[in-house]
Amino acid sequence: MSKKIILIAFLILNLEAKDINLGVVLPLSGSTAAYGQSALDGIEIANKMQGTLQNGDKVKLVVLDTKGDKIESSSATTRLVTQDKVLGIIGEMITANTLQVMRVAEENKIPLIAPAATGDKLLENKQYSSRVCFMDSFQGSSLAKYVSEKFGFKKAVVVVDQSTDYSLGLAKAFEKEFKAKGGKILKVLRINSGDKDFRAIITQIKILNPDFIYLPLYYSEAALFARQSKIIGLNTPMGSADGVADATFIKLAKEASNNYIFTDSFDSYNPVTKLGKDFILAYEKEKKDKDVPAFSAMGADAYFVMLHAMNACKDQLTSECINDKIHQTKNYEGVSGVISIDKNGNAIRSIIVKEIKNQKPIYKDIINP
Repeated sequence: MSKKIILIAFLILNLEAKDINLGVVLPLSGSTAAYGQSALDGIEIANKMQGTLQNGDKVKLVVLDTKGDKIESSSATTRLVTQDKVLGIIGEMITANTLQVMRVAEENKIPLIAPAATGDKLLENKQYSSRVCFMDSFQGSSLAKYVSEKFGFKKAVVVVDQSTDYSLGLAKAFEKEFKAKGGKILKVLRINSGDKDFRAIITQIKILNPDFIYLPLYYSEAALFARQSKIIGLNTPMGSADGVADATFIKLAKEASNNYIFTDSFDSYNPVTKLGKDFILAYEKEKKDKDVPAFSAMGADAYFVMLHAMNACKDQLTSECINDKIHQTKNYEGVSGVISIDKNGNAIRSIIVKEIKNQKPIYKDIINP
């Protein structure tokens, strides 16, 4: 083919190319803003890496702040659908707000991918929703199995946030698996999001003398609990789920974060795919930091899975086609690992265990489904 013909084909492709709006709804302010900003960093870098479909169409991100609020999550998604005419949506970060986003997406038949909403029942009776993260049942049971088998812990206390489905689901899964491994749950203690004084609970735990404390909490409460425990002299090993998988937890907990273990979805020093390695390089170039937050990787994976589905529909780029292709994702080599998505939208993927040493999260192990 001559250079002239190639140039003409290129010009025709660009004339026919159009902008495709992809909606992003995340908590960029409010109590869970650290999660949302990390995910947005990943989505934006992924868009810079691959911002054009195979047919020449450009993917334009339309980003709205949910402020970590249910009503804002719903109204922001409605705007994306009615005003911005998005073909797909990525968001939110926590289960309760993601449910609001999904409600609007389902009503309007717009495919949605959640980067980090892990609630087990999140996708029940949903047709246009999916996720790239694991479920709470897998996350909670994985850590229970890990601390039982690796450390031989037999007695545990669970501190659950009774105001969030995230915490309740993780606690239930941990308790079930810990007991199945021959362990005993000495007590389940309840708190609420926003609580700041845990001294009475910590004193109770000192008396109970468990081998391990499971804290399925978000980073704010978990960090306060860890710091207050050190002050009171409670040095029992502690662990959480991905609610603490953000640098903000370490910043808040400081030296009290040392020896803390948690489950996560990605480790930037142990990438397992080519896309993961490429993303780390792109992130380092953009942020001047090689420590890629897990939620940045999950945001990127939500974007790349969406893009993969869009490319599969490049000749009939409709929300229906994109949704079908998302739910047919098999062994996709994403940033955080190999991801498959079943017909219900749930991701089948591995989970990572980390331990904080010298205020740095260190890879410990990987647990496959």
